[in-house]
Amino acid sequence: MEVTRTERGWGGHFCRASECMFRRNTLLDNGAEKVVVSTVGNLISSTTGDLETLDARESYFETMAFKSDPDDSHYHDIDVQKQVFFNSPNNITESGDDNKANEMHEVVVEELTDKLSKGEI
Repeated sequence: MEVTRTERGWGGHFCRASECMFRRNTLLDNGAEKVVVSTVGNLISSTTGDLETLDARESYFETMAFKSDPDDSHYHDIDVQKQVFFNSPNNITESGDDNKANEMHEVVVEELTDKLSKGEI
């Protein structure tokens, strides 16, 4: 199956995504399923202005994927109850490097595009 890829500019997951200096959101669509790959990072503290980690793993960047919300026919944002798991790395514990975050996001997008094209999701 052919997979259509659409790049969007907002955080697809993480409740403090608006405070992240890095946000990527890629919608993958094979016609039957839609998956959103979301990467956020470089979280700036609203109180100190310093970089903060995102989670208990001390990650500065994190990638997650979800099926899209079937009730959202306009933006196809995530359904938080339908996480899509993948084998590629999903976090970076070094701060500041957007290039590494972009690479991590791309690897996940490639893995999930392959699975979608084979109808495995």
